[in-house]
Amino acid sequence: MDTLTLSDREWQMDEFDLLVVGGGINGTGIAADAAGRGLSVLLCEQKDLGWATSSSSSKLIHGGLRYLEHYEFRLVSHALAEREVLLKNAPHIIRPLRFRLPHRPHLRPAWLIRTGLFLYDHLAKRVSLPPSARVRMHDPSPLLNDVDTCFEYSDGWVDDARLVSLVAQQARDKGAQICPRTRCSAVQRQSDHWLVELTSGTGEKRPVKAKVLVNAAGPWVGRFLQQGVHQQSQNHIRLVQGSHIVVPRIDDQSYAYILQHTDGRIVFVIPYEQHFSLIGTTEVEYQGDPAKVQISAAEVDYLLSVVNSYFKIKIAATDIVHSFSGVRPLLDDNQQQAGKVTRDYRFELSGAKDQPPLLTVFGGKITTYRRLAQAAVNKLGEFLPAMGRPWTAAALLPGGDFTSLAALQSELWQRYPWLDRSVLDRYARQYGTLSHRILQDCQAVEDLGEHFGQGLYRREVDYLCQYEWASTTEDILWRRTKLGLHMNQSQQLQLQRFMDKE
Repeated sequence: MDTLTLSDREWQMDEFDLLVVGGGINGTGIAADAAGRGLSVLLCEQKDLGWATSSSSSKLIHGGLRYLEHYEFRLVSHALAEREVLLKNAPHIIRPLRFRLPHRPHLRPAWLIRTGLFLYDHLAKRVSLPPSARVRMHDPSPLLNDVDTCFEYSDGWVDDARLVSLVAQQARDKGAQICPRTRCSAVQRQSDHWLVELTSGTGEKRPVKAKVLVNAAGPWVGRFLQQGVHQQSQNHIRLVQGSHIVVPRIDDQSYAYILQHTDGRIVFVIPYEQHFSLIGTTEVEYQGDPAKVQISAAEVDYLLSVVNSYFKIKIAATDIVHSFSGVRPLLDDNQQQAGKVTRDYRFELSGAKDQPPLLTVFGGKITTYRRLAQAAVNKLGEFLPAMGRPWTAAALLPGGDFTSLAALQSELWQRYPWLDRSVLDRYARQYGTLSHRILQDCQAVEDLGEHFGQGLYRREVDYLCQYEWASTTEDILWRRTKLGLHMNQSQQLQLQRFMDKE
């Protein structure tokens, strides 16, 4: 990281109450919470919003059933409570998902599973989801014949990358400046403020002042501390690689599965994008550059082995249509095994009384992002006494203002009968009522502009670039939408040519 050489008196610059470094779910959540309390906020992200850890999760809003075995009752309770909040606030991109846990007595006894599920049902108030149950399996069953019993429970599914985008939009709607592809290239502590240099992807430099600096850089949180502000920490991040594979749908039912393995770990099999199954995750110690993480052959073999030990349909590496890996920046609690490292979070607030503060975020999980953000901003109250009260618990995310997904889909069918229902249904699931912003003033499919394939039209691409900070084909096909799974190479190249030209 560069060193500032100019004094702030020589620079004409904007001033903010809060500058957030990191555009993942924690950073955008903090920006939204703070902006909604009346603070002036700028968020910078070195690449696309949510491009790293926050778009590489297992796509679950859950309490974390397996964390009960590690006695993390407080974490599970908080996550279960947040599950209810998020199901209510983002019904377009978060929805209930019923899980089946096949019982194999030699891995975990039935009494232990029943006890865990009882706690899972009662550690927090459950409003929208049914309780757990034990069910007998009957043919036709997708599971092997030696699995005659499953335990069922409910959690939530989320489009993680879209969650980041919607929270960023929420922050912008409250007045925050959101600056993706903008690197925090130099930092200097002054007597009563931070002096920060931001560098855009084109090399343009922008100096700003901030009363408070928030380090929400995820896997880069330690690097920012050491190289950015030249500060050591008593807390440390442990990088754990999690990889997933996507294959054609294994089971045509709507259930997800949580599979136990002999090493004590679990693997999820989740219905994904109508026609696929998402399988993951792995938990491997990671030492390299978080930007270069990739699934390994050993991880592929591991996931295939676990799934094939449960399902009648056998899958091979040749069936994999997509894979992704992410690095989880977990709070290091000195556990020997990566799978046992806590998913909880911790803050570190540094700075003497006569210095501007730095708040660093260690750990966290996507389910508790809103709670983390609220706690982070609360912690800064003594430095920013004019801020308002917490507000996000009852705040719908953009596009979430509808009574039910089915009702919204029906409304879109009636209002835009000229557009294929499968496209309208996808709009409802991704954009909610913001679908009307994409389709406004359109009277026929020709009004949507160039068709790139699989229901992606220029109108949607323009919307994503104008309102959701998308600027590359990857942004559009893999984060703002998941159409990369459905479009062939020719269609993707057509979009690439358009993006290069426009």
